[in-house]
Formats: sequence, structure tokens, C-alpha cells
Amino acid sequence: MKKLFFFLCFIAAVGCTNAQTQTPFTPPAYIPPYSILTTDSVTITPANLKKNKATMIIYFAPDCSHCQHLMFELKPHMKELKNVQVEMITFVQQIKAIQTFYRDFDLKKWPNWTVGTEGYTYKVQQFYHVATTPYIAIYDKNGKPVKYIDKDPKVADILAATKKL
Repeated sequence: MKKLFFFLCFIAAVGCTNAQTQTPFTPPAYIPPYSILTTDSVTITPANLKKNKATMIIYFAPDCSHCQHLMFELKPHMKELKNVQVEMITFVQQIKAIQTFYRDFDLKKWPNWTVGTEGYTYKVQQFYHVATTPYIAIYDKNGKPVKYIDKDPKVADILAATKKL
């Protein structure tokens, strides 16, 4: 009886270890279908993106210290990103918080930057399986993915990826 008990425990332990093995997530090779409400209360979708122009999607939270730090580091390099459409998408529903973020980083100077909320849909968050913010996806002018950055984005990595576009 003891042997049977240990055998069943062994089988359960092996089953549990295999259940925890996960393959890394790779997002689909296209820009996600999204609908965001911008700081100007305008609804934007991928149909609003300019054709034949690179796109960078930054999934963020206005109160996220890592997101704010990234923006402080990106600010001196905004001219280098002027040929990239940047879509900053958040799950935060408070338009006032998003407007404050937009104002604090003076994004009105950069018409290629759009900031908005996806509201309660969480489509973009689910599309990329976002666990932490900021999450960055960079696409070439044909909408094909060039780079995904899901942890601790470095400005040098972002600029290197966008220079290739």
C-alpha cells in the first residue's frame, strides 16, 4: 500500500512540473485591433495610422514610475522618433490622469504621438499578454513586428530598433 501511495505521489509531482513548463509568448505578427479614446476625446483605431510609416505602441500607465522614467529618458530623443507613429495606450480610464501625463511630457509638440485609453476592453493588454508596464512593440512601415520589449525598456534599444526602420 505504501508503494502505491509513493507511486501516485511521484506521478502527481511529475505532472505538476510539466504543467508549469511554458513556452514563451510571441504576439501575432500584426498590429493589434484597438480602439482608444485620446486626450482630446477622439476615438482612434489602427485605421487612423498613416500608411507606409513605422509604428511604435507603448502600453503604459500614467502613474507608473517606470513609464515616467522611460518618458524622461526619451524626451531628449524625440526628434529621432519623429518619423515613427507612437501610440501610447493605457488601461486607465481617468482621462484627467492621461491628460496630465500628456501635458507633463509636453507631447503636444509631437504630432506623431497619440495618447489614449482602451478603457475596459483590455484588448491590447490581452493581445500582448502585458504583465508589467511599459510594454513596447515596434513595427515597420508594412506593419510587421521588428521588436517587442516587455521588461525594462532601454532607450538605446528603442532607438536602435527605430533607426532600422
